Amino acid sequence: MTALPADILEILVCPVCHAPFALDVEAGELVCTNGECALAYPVKEGIPVLIESQARKTS
Repeated sequence: MTALPADILEILVCPVCHAPFALDVEAGELVCTNGECALAYPVKEGIPVLIESQARKTS
């Protein structure tokens, strides 16, 4: 996975609950830090896909 710039990670939030993301480099995902939401969004070719139907529930 291509790393996302830190300044981009600072402004991106979960489109469902508006919580910040944690980057999971190994899985190639942005993971919502809100434990109740806990959606993981794929990052494809360095571009986050922030569409709820494309996300997976992590817990």
